[in-house]
Amino acid sequence: MAKEKKLRKQHKKLDLTLSYILLTVLSIFWMLPFIGLILQSFRSYATEYGGMVAYLLPKQFSLDNYVFLFQPENKFLRWYGNTLIIASACAIIQTLVILCVSYVLSRMRFHGRKALMNIILVLGMFPGFLTMICLYFLLKEMGLTQAGAIPGLILISCASSGMGYYVCKGFFDTIPKSLDEAARIDGASRAKIFVQMIIPLSKPIVIYTALMGFLGPWCDYVFASYVAFGYSDSYNVAVAMQRWIWTNDYQGYFTRFCAGGVLIAVPVTLLFMALQKYYVEGVTGGAVKG
Repeated sequence: MAKEKKLRKQHKKLDLTLSYILLTVLSIFWMLPFIGLILQSFRSYATEYGGMVAYLLPKQFSLDNYVFLFQPENKFLRWYGNTLIIASACAIIQTLVILCVSYVLSRMRFHGRKALMNIILVLGMFPGFLTMICLYFLLKEMGLTQAGAIPGLILISCASSGMGYYVCKGFFDTIPKSLDEAARIDGASRAKIFVQMIIPLSKPIVIYTALMGFLGPWCDYVFASYVAFGYSDSYNVAVAMQRWIWTNDYQGYFTRFCAGGVLIAVPVTLLFMALQKYYVEGVTGGAVKG
C-alpha cells in the first residue's frame, strides 16, 4: 500500500510538472506577438528604415514613435479622446439598461415574459452586420454620421443593450427572493429594493457588465469606420490607425501603428488587472442559473 501511494504521488508530481511546462510554452507563444508589438514601438524609424519586422529586437531603442503620436497635427489625442468618450458613455448607459432589464426579468412575473425572452434569444442569433446599411441610412437622416458619428456610435452600441441580459439575470437569480419579500413587507418600493439592496449585492456583475460595455466600443472598427465615413475628426483610434497603414508610407507608419497599439492596450489592461477578481466572480455567478 505504501509503495502504491508513493507511486501515485510520483505520477501526480510528474503530471503537474508536464502540465506546467506545457502551459509555460503555450504562454510564451501567446505572449510573443505582444512582446513584438512593444519592441517594434520603440524602434527608431529615422535610424532603421522600414517598419516591417525584419528582426524582433530593435538595433536602437527610441521614443520617436510615441513623440510622433502626441504631435497636435497627427490628431492621435483627438482620436483617443473620441474612443474614450464613446467607450465610457456606452459602459455607463449599457450597464444601467442591462441591470434594469435583468432585474425585471429575474424578479417580476408578467404575461408574455417567457415569449419576450425567447424572442430576444432568437434575435440575438442574427449578426449585427445584417443591419449595417439600414442603420447607416437611419443615422444619416438624423445627422449622426460623419461629423455626428460620436453620438451615432453611442446610440448604436446602447440601443439594443438590453438584449445582453443573460449573464446579469443569471446572477440576480442567485440572490434569494426572500430579501425582496421582506423589504416589500417593510414598505420598500421595487426601485428602492433594486438600488439599495440588489445593486450593492451585485458588485461583481455590475463591474463585469461595465467592462464588457467599455471593451466593445473601445475595440470597434467596422461600425466606427462605416459611420465616420471619411470624416477624420470623428475617427476612433482603430479606424485612424488603420488609415495610417493604408498610406503609401506603409513601412514608416508600421512602428507608429505599434506605438498606438501599446497605448490603446494600456487602459484595458489596467482595468482588467484592477478588477479581475470581480470580473471572474461576475462570469461564474451569472453562469450558475439562467
